[in-house]
Amino acid sequence: MGLRDFIVKQFIDVIQWNESEDGVLACRFPMRDLEIQNGAKLTVRESQAALFVNEGRVADLFGPGLHTLNTQTLPVLTNLMNWDKLFQSPFKSDVYFFATRLQVNQHWGTGTPITIRDKEFGVIRMRGYGIYSYRVSDPRTFFIKVSGTRDVYRVADLEGQLRNTIIGRMTDTFAESTIPFIDMAANQVELGQKIAEQLQPTFNDLGLALDSFVVQNISLPDELQKLLDQRIGMTMIGDMGRYTQFQTAQALPIAAANEGGGAAGVGVGLGAGLAMAQTMMGALRPPAAGEPAPAPAAAGAAGAAASGETKFCIACGKPIPRAARFCSECGGAQQ
Repeated sequence: MGLRDFIVKQFIDVIQWNESEDGVLACRFPMRDLEIQNGAKLTVRESQAALFVNEGRVADLFGPGLHTLNTQTLPVLTNLMNWDKLFQSPFKSDVYFFATRLQVNQHWGTGTPITIRDKEFGVIRMRGYGIYSYRVSDPRTFFIKVSGTRDVYRVADLEGQLRNTIIGRMTDTFAESTIPFIDMAANQVELGQKIAEQLQPTFNDLGLALDSFVVQNISLPDELQKLLDQRIGMTMIGDMGRYTQFQTAQALPIAAANEGGGAAGVGVGLGAGLAMAQTMMGALRPPAAGEPAPAPAAAGAAGAAASGETKFCIACGKPIPRAARFCSECGGAQQ
């Protein structure tokens, strides 16, 4: 190895970082026991920052631009090195580059449903997922608290910490909120903004800035979702009596399409179902003022049978005159 090669290897004149892969937050410039030449050029590109660390102590921070390294551009390092005059010799220092651009499309989600107290349903379990983006906003803080002296610190190294922090803050937000689950699911944009406000101080403490936080979906576990669907269905039905009449009307064409004994059998079943529904609705409805309480169905049937002047409708089971050919209650034909 010639003298020139030895000198080139020992001193560094240009310091720069080209990101060779995605997902890198911090990278140490490869020194290999080399020293930085006085007056060397430091190139910091847009979406980057460079931090000088001398003997384990954080020194000067550089933003985007082309910088000439000397005592004027390295004031903190000059003070640490006790350079009381312009230095002319190379110096040893670690240089760390940071990617300050947005780290987008980061995913969060609940591994297992979280338990919260809901204003409308009481204690429920829910789950959610979405995306968020962040960036390194304070390289000094990020270096001291997160990345440290590692050669490379990646997004994947921080992913688990951020995801668990998001889930914890989200649980606290739900616990403090008085908004029912149904309203949360219908206002996911506002919900995401509220969670982001709760998360911002935690990100700032790590030297990060949370740029966006999106709630893509919140839902209940399958077994609870089925119960909610049933409740929604009952609410949509509304008046049970009118729903029963509608079901009966829907079944009449089916009964009419059957012939002979089949029609009678369908009519008897339909009439029995209608009679049962009417009895249930009558039992639930309180009697009006001065109106006598309805007699038990069994007693009324027994009295009608004992009189010998009535018979039972083959469709609805109501007592009718023995000579009637049609039921006065349901209109069904009699045999």
